[in-house]
Amino acid sequence: MANKVNSRAKDLKAMKTLAIDIGGTGTKAIILDEEGTPLTERGRLPTPQPATPKAILGVIGQLAKGQGPFDRVSVGFPGVIRHGVVFTAPNLDPSWVGFNLVAGLTRLLKKPVRAANDADVQGFGAIKGQDIELVITLGTGFGSALFVDGKLVPNLEMGHHPFRNGKTYEELLGDKALKKIGNKKWNKRLFKAIETLDRVLNFDNLYIGGGNSKKVHNPLPEKVALVSNAAGLLGGIAFWKFEADDPMNRWVQAQTKGSSLPKSTQGGVERRKKPKR
Repeated sequence: MANKVNSRAKDLKAMKTLAIDIGGTGTKAIILDEEGTPLTERGRLPTPQPATPKAILGVIGQLAKGQGPFDRVSVGFPGVIRHGVVFTAPNLDPSWVGFNLVAGLTRLLKKPVRAANDADVQGFGAIKGQDIELVITLGTGFGSALFVDGKLVPNLEMGHHPFRNGKTYEELLGDKALKKIGNKKWNKRLFKAIETLDRVLNFDNLYIGGGNSKKVHNPLPEKVALVSNAAGLLGGIAFWKFEADDPMNRWVQAQTKGSSLPKSTQGGVERRKKPKR
C-alpha cells in the first residue's frame, strides 16, 4: 500500500502544466511543475494583428511546440471568460466574443485546458491568501482581480468602470493614455486611482502587475506592492489545485452538458447564440 501511495505522489509531482498568458501585444508561455516552479525558459511571440482566435491559437501552437512535453494547460485571457467561453475581449479582435477558448485549445493541444481572466491568473500568482486582496494589471488595458481570504470574485472588470470625468480606468490608465500624457502625469492618475479603489473596496493589500508596472514611481503606499509579470504565468497552476467542490472549477473549465449557457456550433467552433432581435 505504501508503495502505491508513493507512486501516486510521484506521478502527481511529475505533472507538467503549460501556462499561457495572452496579451494585447505579446503572448507568453512556460512550463510549470506541480508546485508552480518554472521548468523551461519563458517563450514569447508578438500577438498577431488582427488578433483573431485563429491567429492567436496559431501562435499558442508555436509556443507549445517550443516548450516541450506537457500534461495540461492553463490560460490567462484579457477579457471576461466563463466556462471556457469568451464574453469580452476589448483589446483583441471582436470575433473573440462567443468563442469557446477552452474547447478550441483542447482540440489544438490534445490536453485538458482551463482558462480565466488574465488579471485573475496574475492574482493567484501574487496573493497571500488572506483578508481582502486586490490585484490590478497595467498594460494595454487595465485589469483587476479581487480576492477574499484567497477566494476569487471572478471577472471583476474595474477597468471599464467610470473613474474620472466620465472616462474609465482603462481609458485613463491604459497604454494609450500613458503614451499620450507621459509618465509623470500617468503616475499621478494612478495614485489617485489607488486612493479611489481603496475607498470603494477597503482592501488590505493591493498588488500591481502588468507590463507598465515597471513605470510606476516609488514610494508606494504601505499596503501597495509591485509584483513580477511572471505571476501572470505562474498563477495558472492554481487552476489545478482547487478542491473538487470549489465553485471556481466551473468557471475555469469548459461548459458541460446541461449548462444554462446557450451555444451553437459554427465551423466546429462553439459559440454563444446571438439573441434574437
